[in-house]
Amino acid sequence: MAFFLQAVTSLASGAWLFNPFVDPGDIRNTMLNLANHAAFVRAGIVGDILTALGIIFLAATLFAAVGRQNKAMALVALGLYIFEAGILVVSKFVVFVLLNISQQYAAAGAPTWEALGSLALETADFIYRVHIIPFGLGAAIFYYLLYKSRIVPKWLSLWGLTTVPFVLIGALWITSGFYIPPVFLALSVFYVPFEFVAGIYIFCQRRS
Repeated sequence: MAFFLQAVTSLASGAWLFNPFVDPGDIRNTMLNLANHAAFVRAGIVGDILTALGIIFLAATLFAAVGRQNKAMALVALGLYIFEAGILVVSKFVVFVLLNISQQYAAAGAPTWEALGSLALETADFIYRVHIIPFGLGAAIFYYLLYKSRIVPKWLSLWGLTTVPFVLIGALWITSGFYIPPVFLALSVFYVPFEFVAGIYIFCQRRS
């Protein structure tokens, strides 16, 4: 349940409630979109805060499940997940600032607001990408301990363990300002359904 809920809230808040209003390369249109859909943007902020809480809940659940394998490693992974959640919340504060700037721009239309809006959008995007780095490190540790614990099938823990490094490398590439090769982008996509599948599979197994 923790896997599934965290994945759903993350997808809903980002893909459905914020990203559709961002027009790459056109900050003016982006700010007007955000101002005209303020309720959706606020819902996305709340959704990502719930995602942050879900990350902590998932981390605590994983720690309880695999902590006996190696408590020190599990504690490191738990701390990385909590750090990830904190960074995510900070990025949402910046989005809230961006929304207020966008509303001021929609009302006044001063060029100064465009510069501030562009800075806020770039800052929010950068911070959001950074939060993937502690996630990737923590997830790799947790999935390794899951594999050792054998409390889930090996294929499931290996799926997460072998695909999450590509997500981590991609995040490092992007935040460093380098172009990410298509091969890493393609391999990262294989991780996307993992949390949904893991959540549904484990839940169904426990129910049966």
